Amino acid sequence: MPRAVRPELDLMAQVELFRGLSRRDLGRVLDAAKEMHFREGTTVAQQGDVAGRFFLILDGDARVVINGRTRARLHRGDYFGELSLIDGGPRTASVVADTPLRTLSLAEWNFRPLLKEHPSIGHSILVEMCRRLRDVERAL
Repeated sequence: MPRAVRPELDLMAQVELFRGLSRRDLGRVLDAAKEMHFREGTTVAQQGDVAGRFFLILDGDARVVINGRTRARLHRGDYFGELSLIDGGPRTASVVADTPLRTLSLAEWNFRPLLKEHPSIGHSILVEMCRRLRDVERAL
């Protein structure tokens, strides 16, 4: 029986944090996510807020704002909130929808059970975080 086409799975596979996950584990993460829509001008994430939610942009454009200044533009396939997803800590930036925005969102209360039920997901994420830390250390 052919696999159902899930274009969101390909986008999720491009997220660095989930890079080492198998297709099966990516599907589990995707199943725990929900689609969220935001109107143009909506602040999706507020700098300094304590939050535990990750967003993957499916359609639309947004901007990253740090201390009132635009620092980056986000488009389809871009993502934000991966640190907050893991540690629930404060947002390091605000993200504002420049156009109507369609996202996949994953809340920490949906993500944590996945880590407990499927240790391979947690292991892959730990390996990716170690890779990021090593990259930072090499750059110093």
